[in-house]
Amino acid sequence: QVHLVESGGGLVQAGGSLGLSCRAPGSIFRGVEMGWYREAPGKEREMVAVITSGGSTNYADFVKGRFTISRDNALNTVYLQMNSLKPEDTAVYYCNARKYIEPIVWDDYWGQGTQVTVSS
Repeated sequence: QVHLVESGGGLVQAGGSLGLSCRAPGSIFRGVEMGWYREAPGKEREMVAVITSGGSTNYADFVKGRFTISRDNALNTVYLQMNSLKPEDTAVYYCNARKYIEPIVWDDYWGQGTQVTVSS
């Protein structure tokens, strides 16, 4: 069982900023793709941002220019800096570690989720 520990989140006014962090076991952190996903009430979980072990990033269109994902391999931690937050960013945010077994086969590990609420 892989245990991802998330922190951060909370309540912020529209236009404000929040930061999330997620620490993974060192045994898996290196060499895996890390990401942040979110799930709003009544909606499916969706990708927010991912970062490969080499540092390449990919963002959902709805956060480009506002959110930044980064990772610190020495601390086995991935971060999500969220700026210019909007009410529609309100969701439970989940940390993800994706370990590829083959190019199209992988194992996913999830954090417990942290609530982000943006008030208008």
